Amino acid sequence: GAGRHCGQTGCGTRDFARLWTGPRYAAALREAADGLDIRLSHAVTALEPGGRLTVSTPDGPLSVEARQVILATGIRETPRSARLPSGGRPFGILTPGALQRFVYLHHRLPCRHPVVVGTELVAFSPLLPLRHLGARPVALLGEAPRLESPALVGRGARLSFGARVLTGATIDAILGDDRVEGVTVTAGGQTETLACDGVVFSGRWVPAATLMRLHPLGVDKATGGPRVDQRLRSGAPALLAAGNVRFSVRSSGPCAIEGRRAGAEAAVHLNRDRGQR
Repeated sequence: GAGRHCGQTGCGTRDFARLWTGPRYAAALREAADGLDIRLSHAVTALEPGGRLTVSTPDGPLSVEARQVILATGIRETPRSARLPSGGRPFGILTPGALQRFVYLHHRLPCRHPVVVGTELVAFSPLLPLRHLGARPVALLGEAPRLESPALVGRGARLSFGARVLTGATIDAILGDDRVEGVTVTAGGQTETLACDGVVFSGRWVPAATLMRLHPLGVDKATGGPRVDQRLRSGAPALLAAGNVRFSVRSSGPCAIEGRRAGAEAAVHLNRDRGQR
């Protein structure tokens, strides 16, 4: 779903050989899926052995029997609530996805001078929608002792936005009652308060694999996502997994190509079943 509110270019290069914004890429995917039974406002609440799904729908629960299931629920960033920084919960605490939705879907800017937490490459993506509406981040903070992305990206953040880049940094407290007014930060043994009106928590990726956690197969303890073989098959004959739910943290193109591989693998088994009948 991130493509709908990813206003910067970079989508579609691997699977469509185009350089598109997220919304244009999402439109191309919808066109490619024309004719399929796509059900919105439906949520799978249980995945059982044998391809049985329990689905929550606007009309009530639904049970689906599937011969093949591809799990492609993606990955999410750890929000503020799971990181447990001190302080209250004023308005202005966001993830990059929430920030992009504000900017590109609702054309609103929730903060003008935020602090961005995280120095992975994706942590720099909030800078683009901020720049799009004329905002400037105060600083980028990373817990690791050095940048977790190419040094050139950090220099770009400093030169293009005037943002400080602090590594080995932790947020001790988020300040403000109704909205964010600042953060207390410790970096390099020094504690200081940075005035800001928002905090964007990025990184610390977690596979959206709740369905597999409830499944008898469980998840891979090392990745938090489903275990699959080279053909993207799990230990259950009817179940495959593709994309970032496997905890690979890749962009849309490689995930889409892997999704095609999973679809082709599922088709092989469907055709085999059809031939047997």
